[in-house]
Amino acid sequence: MAKFPDERQLVLRARSQLDQWTKSARMEAYTELFEGDDPILSPEEVQMLDALDSELEREGGDGVWGTDQYGIHTAGTSSPNTSLGVVCVYHPQITSDSVLRGADDLDDETEERLNAALWKYSERVATLIEAKLDDFIRQTQG
Repeated sequence: MAKFPDERQLVLRARSQLDQWTKSARMEAYTELFEGDDPILSPEEVQMLDALDSELEREGGDGVWGTDQYGIHTAGTSSPNTSLGVVCVYHPQITSDSVLRGADDLDDETEERLNAALWKYSERVATLIEAKLDDFIRQTQG
């Protein structure tokens, strides 16, 4: 029978990979959702997000595409198979009082479409990171 690593150690080792996994998952999700065959926003709306991103980065911030944050969680089971997952702990969102609103006034409908796209993007990134985590666990345990 294979010996499974201590869950705490596994989480610590996985967290050391999280930044790398996040960067590649962000690129994959962006390409898939905004540049693919069936993008979720129009090119003009993506340009709005990219302009906000550039504006925020010039001001010293992380930008739109760097504000999402992810964490590794444990399911708290006592199963010998470690149940780890990934959750988005911060979704970027544009609001009337948000720094992401930018200098340009957006109408409510456009703001909602952009926020829905940012939510979907963050959730897709979390799913892609979790796939990398699952591979990591399989390699560690196998």
